[in-house]
Amino acid sequence: MSGIYLFGLAARQADWLTNRQTVVAENVANADTPGFRAKDVKSFSETLETTRLQMAGTDRMHLAAAAGRAGGVEERAADRWDVTHSGNTVSLEQEMLKSGEIARDYALNTSITKAFHRMFLTTIRG
Repeated sequence: MSGIYLFGLAARQADWLTNRQTVVAENVANADTPGFRAKDVKSFSETLETTRLQMAGTDRMHLAAAAGRAGGVEERAADRWDVTHSGNTVSLEQEMLKSGEIARDYALNTSITKAFHRMFLTTIRG
């Protein structure tokens, strides 16, 4: 099953979502820390472009995913709504919106993977 491109892509997105949720949680935890600069991660599409996922033909009738996984997710300074007088750039409202977006992306990722897995098992069972 490791040759199925969708499973590898879903796993990479889940890893990216985990890293993004960690960064959002760190931002929320430091919301009252003077001088703390909020962070975010590069978008998944930018991250995917740097991992160089390439399709490789093992047979002229088959395709397989290239081996290897993304090493890490690069952090960047987040776009901020406001900066407080203490120099802190964390906006709790913005972080909560990001958290909701991450939860929706996890749910979509899981749903697509489950559907593909059921379809895959159906084709195997005949």
